[in-house]
Amino acid sequence: MTPQRQTLEQQQQQLQQLQMQRVRNSGFLSFSESPIKDENDEVSRSALAAFRSKEEEIERRKTEVKEKVQNQLGRVEEASKRLAEILDELEALTDPMRKEVGFVRKKIDTVNRELKPLGLSCQKKEREYREVLEAFNEKSKEKAQLVAKLMELVSESERSRMKKLEELSKNVESLH
Repeated sequence: MTPQRQTLEQQQQQLQQLQMQRVRNSGFLSFSESPIKDENDEVSRSALAAFRSKEEEIERRKTEVKEKVQNQLGRVEEASKRLAEILDELEALTDPMRKEVGFVRKKIDTVNRELKPLGLSCQKKEREYREVLEAFNEKSKEKAQLVAKLMELVSESERSRMKKLEELSKNVESLH
């Protein structure tokens, strides 16, 4: 998700919260407002906060794994360069260093074997991250739709109640 999109979604959420607060503070309470709704909002917020912290943890771990892989790749590249230099020197000197070359080659094989699972782990975590992010985006969209529907229902309820109050007021005035 792009930072601009996150900012836009945060602004929309803040606007919706302000609208809900205005509705609550206006003195006209809809039938759908109750302490349970506030608890649900709080549960929803805490669940969202927990989800976001998990997402940040996944992102942090992903970054750590990437850094480890990059560090390991850098070391492998350096080792490969050193080995190429050693090999050139060995070819110039003939056979006296054959044992050392074999030792270094074994080290390269070991590093390559260690590098493979790290790369696979990184790919797996990236895949998991994308799946979780997609699920998060779907739930956010669903929540936005539900909040919009709620705002629509609250507005409609207020209009209906105001209209009924005006009719009752006219009836009372007509009695006098």
